[in-house]
Amino acid sequence: MPLIGFHCSQEQFAPSKTLELASLAEKAGFQGIMTSDHYNPWSEIQGQSAATWSWLGAALAKTNRIEFGSLGIPGGWRYHPTMLAQSIATLCEMFPERLSWVALGSGQNLNEHIVGEGWPDKKTRNARLFASVEVMRALFRGETVNRDDGVLRVRDAKLWSKPRVFPKLFGAALSPETAAWVGGWADGLVTIHQPKEKLEPILEAFRRGGGEGKPMHLQVHVSWDPDEKVARQNAFDHWKTNALKPEQTEEAQNPQELQRHIDEMSRAQLIEKIESSVRISSSLEKHVEWILESAALGFKQIVLHNVGPGQREFIEAFSHGVLPHVRARET
Repeated sequence: MPLIGFHCSQEQFAPSKTLELASLAEKAGFQGIMTSDHYNPWSEIQGQSAATWSWLGAALAKTNRIEFGSLGIPGGWRYHPTMLAQSIATLCEMFPERLSWVALGSGQNLNEHIVGEGWPDKKTRNARLFASVEVMRALFRGETVNRDDGVLRVRDAKLWSKPRVFPKLFGAALSPETAAWVGGWADGLVTIHQPKEKLEPILEAFRRGGGEGKPMHLQVHVSWDPDEKVARQNAFDHWKTNALKPEQTEEAQNPQELQRHIDEMSRAQLIEKIESSVRISSSLEKHVEWILESAALGFKQIVLHNVGPGQREFIEAFSHGVLPHVRARET
């Protein structure tokens, strides 16, 4: 059975609340914490967006043993790869081996446009991502890095405060094309739940591209509430953006633009797409069944993100009604 993690959504809750949730999740028996890395929320109803790397320092200090993973965008927009590497090194020196992975991606206009450098095409973004990975790994090896190749500029960069162990650098992928490319350079894969007929080609492409034998992690958006109607309404109210196409979420510049895309869809279309990507049920037994279905695909960790506001209730319910039943399958 894979490890079952809990997702702290920085776009939905104040950092003081997600800090408490991380501690509660550890005590409840979740085996990992994943956090997002945004400058803007997906929607105005979410209304938050904390600085992830500041938050991680506090969260690692507040918890005891649980391991963390985070997204990171090192393409030279909000984070230059030298600065992201320094942040990672600092956390790993203070909290050895507890930041276990960082999933690197090419970013979204929603977050990266704020530095005023424009938003290049996907090919250019991928080139900057790959160059950033090379720079970060060289820094992790203790090298002094200089680079100026028209893709990324680095001058006399060196990490001075270094941990004994650095985290694995995963790749984030939502399509077979990206997954195949990521398989060649990443230490592992992070993707999100989709219908099986869409998810399996992503995993196959990752393995075919060079990822065979590397760990794969899955983030699953769920909507649980003791009341089925509330669970459905929470998914509709708080995670409508999951109904949009990846290119829409990558290219949109602000939450208002995302909302315009949503407004162009009918309620029936929204409900159909949300229900295909968010696992909605008040039944804890159903959530156990769904986790086991995902486990059969070969994931090392499955991270659950409850999209509704009842986070404490979710942690409590799943600590008794889901996690023990999933782990029982290990024997």
